[in-house]
Amino acid sequence: MRREMRSAALIFAALGDHTRLLLLARLSAEGPLSITHLTRGGPLSRQAVTKHLHVLAGAGLAASAHRGRESVWQAEPAPLQTARQCLDSISAQWDAALGRLRDLVEE
Repeated sequence: MRREMRSAALIFAALGDHTRLLLLARLSAEGPLSITHLTRGGPLSRQAVTKHLHVLAGAGLAASAHRGRESVWQAEPAPLQTARQCLDSISAQWDAALGRLRDLVEE
């Protein structure tokens, strides 16, 4: 369980930044996109977007492949399952604690 928590912490840290969360949402909704496409019309430079994408990749949430001269990035949804399992475990612990408290109060 500790290893899953460590992995989940990396995922939550990566998603804790508004820009990275938006980038992952775009990759999930629009499919594989180049850095050029991700920066078009937005306030971020190519360098800034690249930095954020590398953080997402470090958490396993995104991956890149080369298409010609461009890097194309895509979302990797599997790590979100790790984060979901972590949250489910914490939720179950809270439910159990609240159940014990309710039993104690009702006695």
